[in-house]
Amino acid sequence: MTSTTALFLTDEHEALRTKIRTYAETEIAPRVAEMEAHRHVDQDLSARIARQGWIGATIDPAYGGMGAGHLAKTLIIEEISRVSGAMGAMVQASQLGTAKIIYYGCDEQRKTWLPRIAAGTCLPTIAVTEADSGSHVLGMQATARRDGDDYILSGRKVYIGNSHIGDLHGVVVRTGPGSRGLSAFLVEADRPGLSLGPHRPAMGLHGFSFGELFLDGCRVPASNMIGAEGEGLDVAYSSSVLYGRPNLAAVALGIHQAIIEQSVAVAERRIRHGQPLAELPTIQQRLGRMQSRLTTARTVLYDAVHKLDLGLPCDDELINAKHTGVEALLATAQDGMRLHGAAGLYPDQPMERFFRDAQHVEPPAGTDDIQLHRLGEKALGRTRGQWSQRHAPPQPTTSKAAPALRPTTPSATS
Repeated sequence: MTSTTALFLTDEHEALRTKIRTYAETEIAPRVAEMEAHRHVDQDLSARIARQGWIGATIDPAYGGMGAGHLAKTLIIEEISRVSGAMGAMVQASQLGTAKIIYYGCDEQRKTWLPRIAAGTCLPTIAVTEADSGSHVLGMQATARRDGDDYILSGRKVYIGNSHIGDLHGVVVRTGPGSRGLSAFLVEADRPGLSLGPHRPAMGLHGFSFGELFLDGCRVPASNMIGAEGEGLDVAYSSSVLYGRPNLAAVALGIHQAIIEQSVAVAERRIRHGQPLAELPTIQQRLGRMQSRLTTARTVLYDAVHKLDLGLPCDDELINAKHTGVEALLATAQDGMRLHGAAGLYPDQPMERFFRDAQHVEPPAGTDDIQLHRLGEKALGRTRGQWSQRHAPPQPTTSKAAPALRPTTPSATS
């Protein structure tokens, strides 16, 4: 088990981590080489993982979900990403896709879709980004116009996580001018007028899809609107802050852990001057820097999602978790490459995959510049409220999401 002296996990969390790690090493790891070789979207493996019920980590048990909370969700993503960044990305994107229904879905939408998502028979996405606007959500051009009891959607969305395996797309489009002119709709993948661009293999995360959605006069009933008309910006921002950023920080943690484990193995195996590299002070110091970054990133993320589970205001902590985790991962990926030397450049080495996968974690849910901009607003006293407080979960006397805590015992690898 990977943990740090600063973390607080329950016995249930520890058991969940062990369960996910065992599954990842036995069921996912054997498929990684094939995904890397063919660079296709692994729909079968994605479906198998979804059927374990882990996409429903934060879905209420009343809808068939785990009701385990955001810290548990983080452990699931982290442990899967440690073995496969691509499948970790698949899980986080699906869990992100549930946020809009949890926060803004009406009773009928929740009853219809959340049980399917929890059972793994429906993989949701959220489609916000456009090629010409990027992180500037208000710059989007895709539209929806009212036509009787329907809306007709037109436009193009890009970089949509799980684009080619998604069953239900949460699409944010423009229904009017200004910040209150965006609205969100649930669009089934088989609905006429919705189509996909061809899968384009990217630098890393082979097995995962993040492609284009085309809306060409796609007609959806008004009942498919999620939230009220004009709440699309709220749907986008709350999903990004409360799910997207911590989810991606969890992917970063898993890849980060894998890099350190691989680097330690190489340092202990490779002999220089009659002794393992691991005995050289310079190598020990490099590994120490890598471990320090990982410890900091894990502590920052676990603290943030624990506060989210407790219903405490923590937007800034969630934003900082992505910033800290991504910066730490990219620095450790570079150190890992230096430790491997030229051998790390070959695709038959895990380090080459880790390095490529690491580059994919920064852009979604806002690049590092966006995170720093938001944190700068905090420093200047210009924050605009707390999504975490607005969507705080109800806190019963005994909460499954935040049970009594105990400090964890550091493992040998912490």
